[in-house]
Amino acid sequence: MALKLRLARGGSKKRPFYRIVVTDSRMPRDGRFIEKLGLYNPLLAKDSEERVKMDIERAQYWIGQGAQPTDRVARMLEAAGVLTKTERSNPKKGEPGDKAKKRAEEKAAKAAEATEAE
Repeated sequence: MALKLRLARGGSKKRPFYRIVVTDSRMPRDGRFIEKLGLYNPLLAKDSEERVKMDIERAQYWIGQGAQPTDRVARMLEAAGVLTKTERSNPKKGEPGDKAKKRAEEKAAKAAEATEAE
């Protein structure tokens, strides 16, 4: 059984509230879980202590049992000092889209024509 530490969504429409849970990776996001480890309220200020509440000892236990945290939960555990900070990079995200590349090429071509005409 592949275990995951992940977020299960609660709350009403446009008012998200998450539980940090241990679950089988094959279960649906808001489905059955093994144990509730804490809460995450993204609507609170980032410096608020109430934003993330988690049972750190149980999280360490489940990680020791082979549970893999999702990216968001891993960031919370890194902030709490449970996991070592990992380097993340998404080189595609910083790259401009196709239309922006095309516009840049056209602008460069016009600039080149203007310098040749002078």
